[in-house]
Formats: sequence, C-alpha cells, structure tokens
Amino acid sequence: MIDPYLLAKWLHILSATVLFGTGIGTAFQMVWVMWRGDPVQVQGVAAGVVVADWLFTTPAGIVQPATGLWLVWLAGYPLTAPWLVVTYALYAVAFACWVPVVRLQIRIRDLAREAAAAGAPLPPEARAAYRLWFALGWPAFAALLVVFWLMVTRPPLWG
Repeated sequence: MIDPYLLAKWLHILSATVLFGTGIGTAFQMVWVMWRGDPVQVQGVAAGVVVADWLFTTPAGIVQPATGLWLVWLAGYPLTAPWLVVTYALYAVAFACWVPVVRLQIRIRDLAREAAAAGAPLPPEARAAYRLWFALGWPAFAALLVVFWLMVTRPPLWG
C-alpha cells in the first residue's frame, strides 16, 4: 500500500523540481539568445520557451499548491503557521511575476518572427519587453528560493 504522505511529498518535490528547473532553464535560454539578438534565433527560442511554460511550468505551478495543501493536511500543520503564511505570499509574488512574463515571452516571439520575416533586426520593442521580462524574473526566482528554504526549515517566524 502506498503511504499517502510519501506520495504527496514525492509529487510536491517532483513538481518543485520541474517548476524551478524549467524556469531557470528557459530563463538561461532567453538570456543567451537575446544577447545574440538574431531575430530568427530569438523567435525559435522564445517559441520553445512559451511551449515549455504551457507543458511544464503551468502544470507544476498547479500541482505545487495542491500537493502543498495535501501535505499540510496530512502532517497536521495549521494553515496559518507563520512559515506557511510567508510561503503563500511568496508563491503569490512568483505567480504575479510569471503571468506577465508569459505574455512578454509571447510578445518577444511575435516581434522576432515579424523581424525575421522582414529580414530586419530585432526591434526596440522586443528589447524593451525583454528588459521587463528579465526584471520580473528576479523577484520570482528569489521568492521561490525562499520558499524552498521555508519548506526545508519550517522556521518559527513569529507567535
């Protein structure tokens, strides 16, 4: 018989790995290709990043809170434990950054596609979208790093 706690924990760790790994992998690819600035390459990489977000990041982002709440319930933690409250807030920060990032990736992809089709350089609008994309990535990345720390340490923060 499968232990529900170990199953929930495994799914939670697996989805955290997919969420974080896909995020850092696609971020590296976007940074790398934007440095190069070739619209054909930017379009290809941005298209792949958008697909990766729908195939990996979105499901993992849904599984994370579901398995997290399952673990909280199975372990008997109160939903209002301080380390959990901070985790909820940080996860919300990461999500609030990710939603516009996806839209920006789509915009970069589309602008790069248009430039490539016209044989033109990457337009300033694509670089501006990339700068905002890059800026939004840092708080999301930092928030998830702190969430990892909170999940491992479950520190007594207050009360």
